[in-house]
Amino acid sequence: MKEKRERLVSLDALRGFTIIAMIVVNSPGSWGEVYGPLLHASWHGVTVTDMVFPFFLFIVGVSIALAYAGRPKSRRERRQAYGKILWRVAKIFALGVFLNLWPQFDFAEIRVVGVLQRIAVVFGVCAILFLNTSWRQQLWIAVGLLLSYWALLQLVPVPLDAVNEGALREGVVERALSASQSVTVEASGEAALAANLEPGTNLAAWLDRRWVPGQMWERTWDPEGFLSTVPAVGTGLFGMLVGALIVGIADPYRRVSWLFFVGVATVLLGEVWSWVFPLNKNLWSSSFVLFSGGWATLCLAACLLLVDIQGYRSWAKVGVVFGSNSVVAYALSGMLTLFFYSGTSYWPSLSGIFMESLTSWGIPGKLASLLYALLYVGVLYLPVYWLWKRKVFVKL
Repeated sequence: MKEKRERLVSLDALRGFTIIAMIVVNSPGSWGEVYGPLLHASWHGVTVTDMVFPFFLFIVGVSIALAYAGRPKSRRERRQAYGKILWRVAKIFALGVFLNLWPQFDFAEIRVVGVLQRIAVVFGVCAILFLNTSWRQQLWIAVGLLLSYWALLQLVPVPLDAVNEGALREGVVERALSASQSVTVEASGEAALAANLEPGTNLAAWLDRRWVPGQMWERTWDPEGFLSTVPAVGTGLFGMLVGALIVGIADPYRRVSWLFFVGVATVLLGEVWSWVFPLNKNLWSSSFVLFSGGWATLCLAACLLLVDIQGYRSWAKVGVVFGSNSVVAYALSGMLTLFFYSGTSYWPSLSGIFMESLTSWGIPGKLASLLYALLYVGVLYLPVYWLWKRKVFVKL
């Protein structure tokens, strides 16, 4: 496969600013002192923090569309392309599992699914689809995935069987019944909860308990579980469709105009869909795919206009540095928490010392917590800047 020579600085910048946002929301000085927008929505609804992960997947999709000028034609070239894709999927997935195990490496508590694991799956599925389908086919596949996921969650009853023993111990079903969710009896004689979108009792949570190996993030369900990865693939496909627009439109101003139009249209469509299928990052609802994808498109359009067309690149340098080695920045942000957040009974953690010092000077706790997160971004900037300066780009 031939790689496209042109590289959009704006895409690197957007990737880098997304990494920075991820570090800020994941690394407060204290989780008890965090501004509301820097926290995930508890269930339905969206905060700025909820947009970070879908931006990553959107950028993955755009990158796939931009990365190659041609597609493999011979059987040998196709086999080689598939081999490279699967090898990359394996490396990204393995890194995600490694970071979940770090630093205790307690395999009894291993969490197999996670952020990087979902990115790996979405990349693999989208890359293979890109090599074998047209733009129009990708559009219909994305529409089919989002509509099918909506139908599954809102029409299919949730079984109550022995698989749910763990959920029963956690009181999931009791909470569902107290919320007036009805129980039906299927033709097979098995009881089932009515289709619902509640935490722990929806169809995605049931499938998590049944099929997801290892530990789950919320004990009885996982935000990166199997079924919710289906609409996440839709986010990657949405990025591919936007990437195809960028490749297919030569005039830069017309290209940006189309991106702004698509962004506004999908944000509005996602908002309208949320009236019947609420915006929900944990479920990765179909409306959330459109809403977050629309905002990602608008941000990319703004970066294209300012950075690649108008040439205002100085302000985007920090984003480009992080975006050029996003894997390194992400991995270090997870691994260095061992040194910045771990304390002992004799010596407090660095984050604790920082928070205590700033609050003792009269700085509000939430502001001190945000300043610590920004300091952590600065610490991580040093190694990625060193790599960027020496033109070393670590790719998985």
